[in-house]
Amino acid sequence: LQGPRYVSPAPNGGFVVSEECGDVKVFASSRKLLCSLSSKYGHRFGNPAGVCVDVDGSILVADEQRRTVHLFPEHGAPVCLVGRGGPAGVACSSFGHLFVADAGENCVKVFKY
Repeated sequence: LQGPRYVSPAPNGGFVVSEECGDVKVFASSRKLLCSLSSKYGHRFGNPAGVCVDVDGSILVADEQRRTVHLFPEHGAPVCLVGRGGPAGVACSSFGHLFVADAGENCVKVFKY
């Protein structure tokens, strides 16, 4: 890893790590690298920060530089869920709520997706 920042467990026993260098890596429970989100989705990150994985296995990533939170489904294209503020940390609930720690506005925002 190059500058690991945030880590989140994944439902399959693996985990997801954001890197300071501008990528997010997905690992299996065996700690084997499964993929890079940049490569898999052709997505360009600015400065990925907080990561989490929802109950459907979708990966959510806060990008501090681009001021976005994107959802990366197992199949399909990434979806921008948040496009403003200063998202830094993210967490998902089992009820479809997305919690975003917004460092730019000094608050925690809750979204239903």
